[in-house]
Amino acid sequence: MAFSLPPLPYGLDALAPHISRETLELHHGQHHQTYVDKLNDLVDDNSQTNDDLEAVIHAADDQHVFDNAAQHWNHSFYWQCMSPDGGGSPSGELAEALDRDFGSVDAFTKGLHEEAETHFGSGWAWLVHDGSKLLVTSTHDADLPLKHGQKALLTIDVWEHAYYVDYRNKRPDYLTAFFDGVVNWDFVAQNLKAV
Repeated sequence: MAFSLPPLPYGLDALAPHISRETLELHHGQHHQTYVDKLNDLVDDNSQTNDDLEAVIHAADDQHVFDNAAQHWNHSFYWQCMSPDGGGSPSGELAEALDRDFGSVDAFTKGLHEEAETHFGSGWAWLVHDGSKLLVTSTHDADLPLKHGQKALLTIDVWEHAYYVDYRNKRPDYLTAFFDGVVNWDFVAQNLKAV
């Protein structure tokens, strides 16, 4: 069996013009695939599959195993955070929770945008549930909320390979396109219900 690259939940052209086909081909088909391939080489246990990924992350005492397993998890989650029907504003229980913990949906969006924009170097910006409330946070490199006892609800990849083809070094433009055009609020709402 072994770990495998999950298919994108939409076509390669589906997120354009916000995220291009070329970006998805490189990001999903090459970057993510490389993490999967390296993880399989490092673990060398064909009985483990994507269903075992979280256990591998928690048990990893080798940094290379952790990095590749975590990046496989992060990317698999990130693809779900986008949708061709995305963008706009959240509603229902998700909007109520954001109002409760951030003061307003706009304050949350601004906070996550700023966290992602000002994150130094490679990493991820997250909306998480810490067991009692929603928080905006970020992690460096392959690190992820799972390792810190938090439940991930939404992530934005701020490694340059996530946006360089489409936006060059203009990370703020990528973040605006993410929120305006592709963020999958339905997926975020499902994650919140599972908390």
